[in-house]
Amino acid sequence: MKETIETDVALIGGGIMSATLGMLINQLAPDKSIHIFERLKDVAEEASDAWNNAGTGHAALCELNYTPEDAKGVVHTDKARSIMEQFEVSKQFWAYLIEQERLANPKDFIRSTPHMSFVRGDKDVTYLKKRFKALQKSILFKEMQYAEDPNIIQQWAPLVTDGRDNTEKIAATYSTLGTDVNFGAITGALVNSLQKTGKAELHLHHEVKKLKQQKDSRWLIKVKDLSSGKKYNVLAKFVFIGAGGGSLELLQKSDIPEGKNMVASP
Repeated sequence: MKETIETDVALIGGGIMSATLGMLINQLAPDKSIHIFERLKDVAEEASDAWNNAGTGHAALCELNYTPEDAKGVVHTDKARSIMEQFEVSKQFWAYLIEQERLANPKDFIRSTPHMSFVRGDKDVTYLKKRFKALQKSILFKEMQYAEDPNIIQQWAPLVTDGRDNTEKIAATYSTLGTDVNFGAITGALVNSLQKTGKAELHLHHEVKKLKQQKDSRWLIKVKDLSSGKKYNVLAKFVFIGAGGGSLELLQKSDIPEGKNMVASP
């Protein structure tokens, strides 16, 4: 008979999403037991790792795709404002964890890095100016600056203007509120902090093969230790799937209605 581990929470995937959710659960319900399962030999080795993630603090300061322009020429900022608000909440949460000594030196994972958008040509310059004016209506973007003057843009990004034809129409926005974030470092720090509580256990090089909800609402999870080949079961009251590219397959195997019609992108 296979060994069975019982836990309150099972987090599948050892990335920033599982680490953040685990910390939130531990903050709100410190008595709950947590087990984290990661297929690779360390946490944050895929999308959360610094080598695989741009590291940009996604605050919508420079992501032009967050502010689409419609057929009437109106620039919409709803998505940008929502994303900025969410990132501000993330920073507040990290600051709180530092105060609580659950995270150490913030310079280990976040640094101030100005964010800039640069465009050229009449069409794109017109768009960027409209985008700037639209964002300025929100207090979240009041600090942002706009310029078409090459001399000002040169102060922001000398290499962008170096050797450029002075007759070319250019424009840029610049914000000192931008950040560079090492999500891999945060993930590792959060997981380490969780383990120190004695309520969280990390299982590296473990693959979740299947999961199914039982009659008592708990989830039966079939796990394989890829190092030893050992197979065992986990019974969890709550399951979170944050397994990157493997999430869809696990969701489909869970047999929940929401997963039945989901297909992977070609």
